[in-house]
Amino acid sequence: MSQATPMNPVYRKRLLVHRIGIALSVMAMSVGLIVLLWILATLLINGFSALHYTLFTANTPAPGSEGGGLLNAIVGSLMMVGVATVVSTPIGILAGIYLAEYGEENKVAQVTRFVTDIMLSAPSIVIGLFVYALYVANVKHFSGYAGSIALSLIAVPVVVRTTDNMLKLVPNSLLEAAFALGAPRWKVAMTVRLRAVKAGVVTGVLLAVARISGETAPLLFTALNNQFFSADMNAPVANLPVVIYQFAMSPYDNWRSLAWGGALLVTFSVLGLNILSRTVFSQKAPN
Repeated sequence: MSQATPMNPVYRKRLLVHRIGIALSVMAMSVGLIVLLWILATLLINGFSALHYTLFTANTPAPGSEGGGLLNAIVGSLMMVGVATVVSTPIGILAGIYLAEYGEENKVAQVTRFVTDIMLSAPSIVIGLFVYALYVANVKHFSGYAGSIALSLIAVPVVVRTTDNMLKLVPNSLLEAAFALGAPRWKVAMTVRLRAVKAGVVTGVLLAVARISGETAPLLFTALNNQFFSADMNAPVANLPVVIYQFAMSPYDNWRSLAWGGALLVTFSVLGLNILSRTVFSQKAPN
């Protein structure tokens, strides 16, 4: 058997391959970090220059007019994301409980898990087109409800998989103790198993909210946009992603400035939700 000495040709070849691999990995990481820092620096420079109190107090301006803000878009995004969260959270948690409890012995649960995995990787524009064909085309108008439905379809798979994975971390000894006391299966699932991983489930909900907060493609086919302030969810509703998309390509300087400000707001919102989910509500596997 050859020894791993500096003069051993096998050792020297493996060491060379190792060093080349490490060098390529560091180079790839450096390129990724440079591009990421470049994007963040551009966003911060242009976004902070657009921050002003009118950004939160004025509605989006008409073409060619000066000033303006993003009040209607901010409120519209909050309404649609809020409705989508209220709809997707109970559905996702209950579906995750079903998969964790019956996923190993039920073919329906296995099909549900497979479909959930497909929806996790489905392009959001496809979901937007689906809601457009199913809802918008039938009611003959865009609406905030249609946007909320599209966002819900994106959020549900995230909550389902997170809940399913977290519930699997509960030790069997805890479940066996509950069953030994005579508790039915549904009560063990709801009051013992779910309670043991509630922080992880909340983390999944927050990640789902962060996931849908910046979606643009599905809202283009469902909620569209509204230049004016409107709290009517049964009509086109202004929202930050679509406003950013439209204003960024406009020929007006104040519109482009508002687009940078909106992009900064969305970025900080998603960043805050991710930090919150990974710090306040993070947890390890229950003991």
